[in-house]
Amino acid sequence: MLPDRSTIDKTIDALRNNGFGVFLANDEVEAERIFWESVFKAIKPKSVSYGDSLTLRGLNILNEMKGLDLDYIDTFDEELSWREQINNRKKALSTDLFLTGTNAITTKGQLINLDMVGNRIGGIVFGPRKIVIFVGTNKIVKGLDEGMDRIRKISAPQNAINHPDLKTPCQKTGICIDCKSNDRICNSWLITEKSYPKKRIIIILINKELGL
Repeated sequence: MLPDRSTIDKTIDALRNNGFGVFLANDEVEAERIFWESVFKAIKPKSVSYGDSLTLRGLNILNEMKGLDLDYIDTFDEELSWREQINNRKKALSTDLFLTGTNAITTKGQLINLDMVGNRIGGIVFGPRKIVIFVGTNKIVKGLDEGMDRIRKISAPQNAINHPDLKTPCQKTGICIDCKSNDRICNSWLITEKSYPKKRIIIILINKELGL
């Protein structure tokens, strides 16, 4: 269920007051247009990479990036070994532009994320010159507790289910039991209160139910 427009507007105001750049798109097509016309042209990146995100993968942006004259660092290239993928994820932290999603956004303008390896939240925190986050408005929550609860009950179990090569209890139960599995994907939390420097992190909110 999507939030009403007043909740969306309240969230956008809070994000902007916290230093984030924010755009609102009605759908994926408009989100892509905003990205290319209002964001990419302004940043003019020479190097680009990304952190895994179902919402981002649902857009055509990564495919188009591969055809551009820039240094595109693929962090999930299946033709690479695990070690080579990790090395690319390290290189991604020094790019001009880093694309990803977020697990939740509070109406107070905070971002909540939970990672397995940490390359996604690492890129959000430090390194890349600019971050662009694509996120559906279905991920708007009232506060940190609600957001973390949503991630434990919905995002993390579904994410684990989408990776059959991993072995975690939540793949069978559909709920988090704070497991001790070697394949546990819930390892590092990140709460982003503000964007520093101002507008380093740009959020493209898409008014649809997207991602996990």
